[in-house]
Amino acid sequence: MPDPFSSEPRLVAEPAPGDNALALSVGELSSRLKRMVEGEFGHVRLRGEISGFKRAASGHVYLALKDESAVIDGVMWKGVANGLAFSPQDGVEVIATGKLTIYPGRSKYQIVIERMELAGAGALMALLEKLRAQLAGEGLFDRARKRALPYLPRVIGVVTSPTGAVIRDILHRLEDRCPTHVIVWPVKVQGEGAAAEVAAAVRGLDALPADGPVPRPDLVIVARGGGSIEDLWAFNEEAVVRAVAACSIPIISAVGHETDTTLCDHAADLRAPTPTAAAEIAVPVLADLRLTLDSHRQRTERCARRYVERGRERLTALARLLPRRDALLGPQRQRADDAGARLDRGLERRVTVARGQLDRATGALRPAVLQRQVDSARHRLESTWRLVQTLNPDNVLERGYARVTGRDGATLMSSAAVAAAGAVTLHFRDGNVDVAVDPGDGPTLDRPRRVERSAPRAYAAPSPEQPTLL
Repeated sequence: MPDPFSSEPRLVAEPAPGDNALALSVGELSSRLKRMVEGEFGHVRLRGEISGFKRAASGHVYLALKDESAVIDGVMWKGVANGLAFSPQDGVEVIATGKLTIYPGRSKYQIVIERMELAGAGALMALLEKLRAQLAGEGLFDRARKRALPYLPRVIGVVTSPTGAVIRDILHRLEDRCPTHVIVWPVKVQGEGAAAEVAAAVRGLDALPADGPVPRPDLVIVARGGGSIEDLWAFNEEAVVRAVAACSIPIISAVGHETDTTLCDHAADLRAPTPTAAAEIAVPVLADLRLTLDSHRQRTERCARRYVERGRERLTALARLLPRRDALLGPQRQRADDAGARLDRGLERRVTVARGQLDRATGALRPAVLQRQVDSARHRLESTWRLVQTLNPDNVLERGYARVTGRDGATLMSSAAVAAAGAVTLHFRDGNVDVAVDPGDGPTLDRPRRVERSAPRAYAAPSPEQPTLL
């Protein structure tokens, strides 16, 4: 029978007498170890530095906790990870509370974290400084990004707790200084989910349309009362800082007391030492504004009156330099009088001259003189008429002659002109005859056409009985 404790190699494992160490499967061993570890270390608290932090697509978080001598893997389920009061990062020292277990798939023991907290104020400050450096490197705190606040905002949005003293202080201060339309977006200002609510409120106010049912704020105040760094931690969260930096509306950060500083203060356009101070910064004093406006009104009125007075003084001074009316109009009056006298003399002379011309003309209009002029004119007219009768070409028609004219009525003087005309008119004493001219055989007569014409009238001398004008 083989010796169960023999070290000699064997080909096939065989049970030996007295051997009660049964062979276990790997799964059975892992299950026993898992039950033993979970039973022995059901609840533990570990202090260590986060390393290899990773958030899976499912929302679960995987990380490792380490110190100078050892490392242990850790897992944090989605519900626990979403409820953390801070954002875990590599290098941050924390205290994790949970239970140890073994993951059989890899034969590794790990801690299932149920709660995680920063390991003291030092770790908190280290996390804060690390986040500050990261966001500052992205330019979220640059002074060039800061915007000027509106001088007199019509609507102010306030992101704060609706039940604390902060909102009452802000509303009372605004009412005392300058009553303004205020929109309050209620949020949690500390504890689980506070950072998400504050970030969502800032984004919500920024998303309000200008013409919507809820008026869009001209200024936003993010406010909270004083407290410890743990109480104010929500305003150090990356989500809040990024929402404030991305807001298109100017923002005043009024978180904590004067000595408290958060990353939200660095991202805002202006930091107020207290929420009450934020209300004082947001609006001017209405009474002071009215006094200022009244002062400007009085100064404007004084300037206007002074301007009129100076204008009147300049006008008076200029009026003294102007010549008097009599001095200006005297020469013109004198010239007018002189022109009037000259006009009277000129008219008198003109009338005298005209009267002389009229007298001379009247003398020339005596009947004897007019009769001689009329007789002379009649004699010239009779002589001219006799000459006309002598030169009349139709007078020779009475002696048996004929006058030849073309179609245009012009007298034709040669046979060549007659042949070229083709058709002519023969004028006789008692009428006209149209003739067609044949250049080869001589003229061919058309049907005679008689045209009556009247003899020229001889000039008749005026009858002696005709009355004259004289």
